[in-house]
Amino acid sequence: MSFDPTSPDLRRRRFRPIPVRLLVPNMITLLAICAGLTAIRLSTEGRMELAVGAIVFAAFLDGIDGRIARMIKGQSKFGAELDSLADFVNFGVAPGLILYFWQLHELRDGGWIAAMMYAISGGLRLARFNASIDDPNKPPFAANFFTGVPAPLGAITVLLPVYLAFLDLPRPPALVTALYTLLIAFLMVSRLPVFSGKTTRMRVSPELLLPVFAAVVFFVALIVVYPWHILSAVSILYMVSLPFGWRLYRRQAARHAATLAAAAAAPQAPSPAASTFTPAAAPDQEQRPQERLH
Repeated sequence: MSFDPTSPDLRRRRFRPIPVRLLVPNMITLLAICAGLTAIRLSTEGRMELAVGAIVFAAFLDGIDGRIARMIKGQSKFGAELDSLADFVNFGVAPGLILYFWQLHELRDGGWIAAMMYAISGGLRLARFNASIDDPNKPPFAANFFTGVPAPLGAITVLLPVYLAFLDLPRPPALVTALYTLLIAFLMVSRLPVFSGKTTRMRVSPELLLPVFAAVVFFVALIVVYPWHILSAVSILYMVSLPFGWRLYRRQAARHAATLAAAAAAPQAPSPAASTFTPAAAPDQEQRPQERLH
């Protein structure tokens, strides 16, 4: 059968209408990529405060695009792949270059190696996440934990030396910044269980609805007025919370192992077929096995 590129059926399949609900999350992801690329440009021009602000904005967009996609049922495989590429650019490449142009360039090749290792660790972290997202052997409680520090939080945390410098604190030596960058890179590719809270469902009672709205507005106002104070505090608190997430994972893993051991040691109930009454065989039927033996 010959191929006809002008076939109406082929044209209908190729230009099938796409629902708008599938486009909205992808547009948010593309906007996040634009923010990450703009952060790289701003860092090359020495406008570090705007560059860091663009990374924070990209992290905010990354946090809402998936939720919006689930809310409007706009998930797609294309969107998942695009989101991974955006995370690599925004939270792997861009923060590494910001740190390099900000201070790591003072170490020359050593600073570039630290920035490059961070970017590569971000890519490896995302590749491992995509490969293990459908792991059938993962225990149920593990869905509430990340393996290693996630890329967006790694990007926010690795820029802590920049936040502190914006607060007019003494800038740390370039070697300290490089070692801190390598530490965050190691935490991203490590097997450290990090609490995510993805499966935790939080409900707000009607009486607390207005106070919650007021608290959210107050927090946003604090970020706008005191961005570097808030980002510094969030980064430090997040680093301090990592051992607690590890302890929680170990506790739930031990509880899950004990549950499996108890289930395996429990006596098995007799099957209904084994407990039914079997009538005695007739005399002529009892002699048939002996005949076969002879």
